[in-house]
Amino acid sequence: MRRRARLRNDPGMIRDKSEKDKPRLPKGVIAVAPPSFRRERALIKRGVWPVAGCDEAGRGPLAGPVVAAAVILDPKRIPRGMDDSKRLTAERREELFEEICATASFAVAFASPARIDRDNILRASLWALMRAVQALPEAPRHVFVDGRDKLNVACDCDAVIGGDGLVLSIAAASIIAKVTRDRLMCALAQDCPGYGFEQHKGYGVPEHLKALSRLGPSVHHRRFFAPVVAAREKHHPSAVEPDLLTMEAQTSAEVAAAI
Repeated sequence: MRRRARLRNDPGMIRDKSEKDKPRLPKGVIAVAPPSFRRERALIKRGVWPVAGCDEAGRGPLAGPVVAAAVILDPKRIPRGMDDSKRLTAERREELFEEICATASFAVAFASPARIDRDNILRASLWALMRAVQALPEAPRHVFVDGRDKLNVACDCDAVIGGDGLVLSIAAASIIAKVTRDRLMCALAQDCPGYGFEQHKGYGVPEHLKALSRLGPSVHHRRFFAPVVAAREKHHPSAVEPDLLTMEAQTSAEVAAAI
């Protein structure tokens, strides 16, 4: 009786072999469940199909476009191991990118730096996401989008905060958008050497800020982001602002050629 009481009251005692063999995470590490196909499957059971997930990459950088992707997964051929692109290594993203392209329907759209400057980063991102959905080979009957804002599309749309870590179709779109943008920034690095686009992908890391201060802004920089404004004033204090619509057309052509 005493031994049973001690087992029951001592949380450190092992009750059975299955508990002993159960893997334990290091202290301070929180287990994160991968995204699931649950929401898409619920719609399929109601007869709603195709269902698309969409996400974007590149809202935070100082240079380069926002890249948006929309993906319709094949329920019978879903690649294994998909997750929020931020939780994957670059090598794993590349592998999954190829698998998604081979098994799913998808489309990609770009919001150029000129459009970002003209419309602001949120509106430009939503515009690119909407264009990606519209460019899908088959029009979806339902769309899941990562974030707080629904899209102005011709079907039902659910905005899911943290959706790239919850909804499998959004996770797939996050991978397509991220890999596409990373490849594009590597191509732009050859067009504008010295900024290190191939390393930081346009984000405002110290190396990028130093290059921006040293070289001044390139045509691929977002003109009204604060560090770019400071660099432009340093190098061209009396420069006249360009026609943003003309620049957008030029930048979009460069993006299409690079991809």
